[in-house]
Amino acid sequence: MKISKVIELINGKILIGNIDDSINYAFSSDLMSDVLAFVNEDTALLTGLVNNQVIRTAEMLDLGTIIFVRGKIPSEEVVDLAKEREMTLLTTNFTMFEASGVLYKNGIEALRISYE
Repeated sequence: MKISKVIELINGKILIGNIDDSINYAFSSDLMSDVLAFVNEDTALLTGLVNNQVIRTAEMLDLGTIIFVRGKIPSEEVVDLAKEREMTLLTTNFTMFEASGVLYKNGIEALRISYE
């Protein structure tokens, strides 16, 4: 799904990035340890955390899109760090649950976690 469609669905706003980029999967978490354990590079991260650690975690996993929920807006320092890494940052006033549900309902796939 194109970022432009994601923005429309979650009534979001782009902070930086390219609205022509696409995502296929999403993962919602405020625990970066869970993100590191379960996420792959073809995934958008939904989170309420707005610190540098979110960008560093996304960078380690080659994530290109971060969606900040609950109206959170990262500092200029965080935005600049993401810009250097050519990431797309969005924000929405939706809760994490609502944003996740809307994206899932409209075709964004959930990651399947294996506990083997």
